[in-house]
Amino acid sequence: MTVSRREVLKSLGSGFGTLALAGVMSDARLLAAESGTAANRHGHTLAPRDGHYPAKARAIIQLFQNGGPSQMDLFDDKPELSKRNGQPHPEQVETFQLGNKNVLMGTAFKFARHGQSGLEFSELIPHLSSVADDLCLVRSMFTENNNHPFAINMMQTGKTFWGRPAMGSWIGYALGSENQNLPGYIVLRDPAGYNTSGKMVWSSGWLPAVFQGTEFSSSGTPVLHLQPARTISANVQSRSREFLSQLNTLHLAEHPRESELEARIQNFELAARMQLSATNILDLSQETEATRKLYGLDNPATVGYGTRCLMARRLVESGVRFVQVFPPLSPSFQPWDNHGDLKNGLKTICGHVDQPSAALITDLKQRGLLDEVIVQWTGEFGRLPITEGSDGRDHNRHAFSLLMAGGGFKAGHIHGATDEFGYKSVEQRVSVPDLHATILHQLGLDHTRLNFTHNGRPERLTDPEVTGARVVTEVLA
Repeated sequence: MTVSRREVLKSLGSGFGTLALAGVMSDARLLAAESGTAANRHGHTLAPRDGHYPAKARAIIQLFQNGGPSQMDLFDDKPELSKRNGQPHPEQVETFQLGNKNVLMGTAFKFARHGQSGLEFSELIPHLSSVADDLCLVRSMFTENNNHPFAINMMQTGKTFWGRPAMGSWIGYALGSENQNLPGYIVLRDPAGYNTSGKMVWSSGWLPAVFQGTEFSSSGTPVLHLQPARTISANVQSRSREFLSQLNTLHLAEHPRESELEARIQNFELAARMQLSATNILDLSQETEATRKLYGLDNPATVGYGTRCLMARRLVESGVRFVQVFPPLSPSFQPWDNHGDLKNGLKTICGHVDQPSAALITDLKQRGLLDEVIVQWTGEFGRLPITEGSDGRDHNRHAFSLLMAGGGFKAGHIHGATDEFGYKSVEQRVSVPDLHATILHQLGLDHTRLNFTHNGRPERLTDPEVTGARVVTEVLA
């Protein structure tokens, strides 16, 4: 009787890292050698690598606030806007939706100075205000599109169109991971679902699949499908993997240059290693009660986002290069998209994310990690200074604010400025490619040299010949 390779593999009874590999990869004839493959020869692994020059930071946590936080209600006080509330804007404002009246609308929230630096923040974010002296506030950001999916894609990949690698994938491709038992790029989203653009936001594009973002859950089992359906001895799993390695070696002889196969192999081998490490790393019960309270895990309003922020700290502490944290799907799947009911909408979302965001910075600093970990707090664009309907703000691509902390960024610093109404960035303007170039620089990477040949063209995250991207040295310590 002839027994197929698939039947042999299925009979092994191994866990996800072996059985899933056997079933999925055998079906697709994608078994390759465990080591020494074309992918390894080209550096397409998660092995840690040096950058172009000594780095200021080794990892980044991106607190992505999709929907477009309103800069003039949070970070960029505009007294003239409030003074001329209800008057027409002196120029025609670019809008996204109907219902805009070109009538100026001042903020309903009070601003105050905080810390020794005197940074001004809204009363909506008291916790972030408390760490003002650790923050670099960039008020002069701008982007290319005022539609959510395109602007989100721009922030994550450097282009408005789909199909390109996310920044986290580029960083993994360049530097690998400091922990071979965990992915280099991890995504923490609301367990309830996806925000706009979904998984496209953390795609590796045409980079090898090993560098794409891996979703971890902040509720229940952190990593799905890792544990075998039935108990299997370590000896059986070890012998199963050894057998698979032999099959992979045979397959390599037939297909020695298929680097994409190795990427998929690595993903499944990584899954096997995560069986042992991920659950322990993400066990938040190991944290002190004080730390759990700091992140708001004792409060229904903050427990979800706080859990993800605390998981992010534990992941970078364990060697993950890039962790991406998404806000709750509340009040909507675009929680910062305040086209109406601005006052209540902002209070709700700030109530979810303010305390955990500040806690992450405080916790990293207390542990001596803030100097080597970048924390980025940003949306995809800002809001307009005119009213939409009676109590909302439309999308604004011409100006928005973001926060940077740690990783060699200036602390207690304000960079750039908008016009008197907050409509356009006018001083020390920073584009999204400029931001990407600066982050890469802090990680020890030259954005002009970091490239990957795709369809015969050397591709780069910043595409500097087209975008004119530069490192914004003015925000660096």
